[in-house]
Formats: sequence, C-alpha cells, structure tokens
Amino acid sequence: MWPASFKVKMALSKVVSNEVPKLKLNNGRMMPAIALGTYLGFDKNGVVKSQNKQFRDVIMNAIDIGYRHIDTAYIYETEEEIGEAIRMKIDEGVINRDDMFVTTKIWNTFHKREQVPMVLKKSLDKMGLTYVDLYLMHWPMALNEDYTFSDVDFMETWRGMEDAQNLGLVKSLGVSNFNAEQLKRVIEEGTIKPVAIEIEVHPQNIQKDMIENASSEGLVVMGYSPLGSLVSRYGVQSPGPKMDDPVLVEIAKKYNKTTPQVVLRWLVDRNVVPVSKSVNLERLKENISIFDFKLEEQEIEKINQFDGHIRYTFPTFWQTHPYYPFEKVDNPINDPFIKTYK
Repeated sequence: MWPASFKVKMALSKVVSNEVPKLKLNNGRMMPAIALGTYLGFDKNGVVKSQNKQFRDVIMNAIDIGYRHIDTAYIYETEEEIGEAIRMKIDEGVINRDDMFVTTKIWNTFHKREQVPMVLKKSLDKMGLTYVDLYLMHWPMALNEDYTFSDVDFMETWRGMEDAQNLGLVKSLGVSNFNAEQLKRVIEEGTIKPVAIEIEVHPQNIQKDMIENASSEGLVVMGYSPLGSLVSRYGVQSPGPKMDDPVLVEIAKKYNKTTPQVVLRWLVDRNVVPVSKSVNLERLKENISIFDFKLEEQEIEKINQFDGHIRYTFPTFWQTHPYYPFEKVDNPINDPFIKTYK
C-alpha cells in the first residue's frame, strides 16, 4: 500500500501549486472541482487502517499539492488522521479552515433521527473540527447495530441531518448511492434541499440519466471509482478499457496527458466532481493536474461508448432491503464480512 520511497518523497522542498476551480452549490457555497477519496478498502482483517500516521502524511502532502476537498466517511475510519493533517497545515499557515472542503458521511447503523447529530459530533471530535462542509447519507438503507435490516425511513435520517445543519454542525447536505426516485423524495419532502449526490461514475458506468436528473434539480454530482476498469480492485483486473486502450491513448497523446488524466477530465467536462484515490505522491500530483486542458465533445462521446452499466460497488447482500437503490440480481453476495463495502 505504501510506496517504498514514500518517506523520502514526503519531504517536499517546494509546494506544488495546482489551482482547482470551484463549483457553486445551490445554497451559494463553493465546492472544489476534484476531491481526494480516502477509503482504504478492506482485507482479511477488516477495514484497512493507517499505520504510524502514514495516511495523515498522505493528506498533508495532498494539501501541499493543492487538494482542498477531502471525501471521507464514518465507516472508513480515516476521519481522525484527516482532521489531524488539516489542523497541522492550518498551524503551519499553509491553509485556513475556510480553504478546505471536508465531506463525510453517516453510516447505515445511525439512521434514527436523534442519532444523526450525535454521530456527526463524534466525527467532528475525531477530526478536531467544529463543522464539516458537506454531510452525506452514505446509503438509503438503515441497518441495526448487528447489521440486520432496520425499518427506519431514510426521510427520518434526512430530518436528523437537517437538525445537524440547523445546529451549525454542517454547512451543506447531500446523499450518496441513491436512485432517482429516492433523490426525488428527499427533494420533495425535505425542508433543506440537498446540494450534491455522490454516485459511482466511470467510463463503464457513465450515469447519463442520473447526472442529467441531478443537474436539472441543481445538484452537483460527485463521482467515486472514477477510473473504473483502468485500475485493479482487490488484486483483480476487471474487464473493460485499460491504461493502454487505443481510444484513450490517442486522446492522451493529443493533450500530452496520461489516460487516467483523460478519464478524470472526462468527468470534469461532464460536470462531475471526481473523487480520486491514491496514497502515491506522484499519482496525487497527476490526478489533480487536469485543469489545463478540456476535451472536445466528440472525445467525450468516444469515452461514453465504453458504457456497460457496470457497477463495482454492488452490495447485493442488501438487495432485499426495501430501500436498496440498485437493480437486483439472482445470485446475491451473502458474505457478511464485506458488509462494510464502500
């Protein structure tokens, strides 16, 4: 996970400047146009955790490079080191708190209205912050502590999130992994309109309808797993376009960029905020260096042709839950270990 040269590269002699554009949210606040994802995955021991503050140092490097939007979640168990990195960079005078946009998410086992402000306060305590910029409902499905299905309606959870915003614990609210009907219900029944939705977006799942739907309602779309089949997951290479795909290589050569940069720019040009992930310093630099070129419409359409409606985050072990947001399959995954997936 951690490159051998990481400690050496940590000693940045010069801060790299990358000016990231910002998108205006429907409540007037601004969101940086790329986010650093902080889900470290899981292995046979459970959720992967940082050792010896290594991930804190990744975040500090990312801030030096120019990242100003950090995407985390209660379930990722990265909030503490993210907060420490932000506070250290504030103390160094590199940033002010207002320069950073911090997104975190409420987990499925805290969906009761009265639990929401309490668990957000726990996240804030971990980070050592007084507020987060964006609080997302991670999934629409409520679960009991033992991961059995709960019948708590996601609108009850939303009202708890509205309570948290009214208490000043969060500046903006949104959802993640919701389908169009669920999003519509939040917009129609809530008293505070969501500003964003985070969904899986990559060339094999271009999410055309969902992006158009959300945009028509004035929501910003954040896209996780943005590189899709270009990268392996859990040591497995998925079918689909790879780093050396001829279509992507041709576009990359034209702009003197890499194929991952082309794909990240494809999201940006579709008004999607990529949630990119890496702990490698050079890759962090590469991922954020996508705002000095723009794809032509026909190039965007070429990449759209890879669409196969393929999901990599597909928790079918929840598919009998009444609020499961995705299409159902005949052979769901039943391994209880991976119930912390994404």
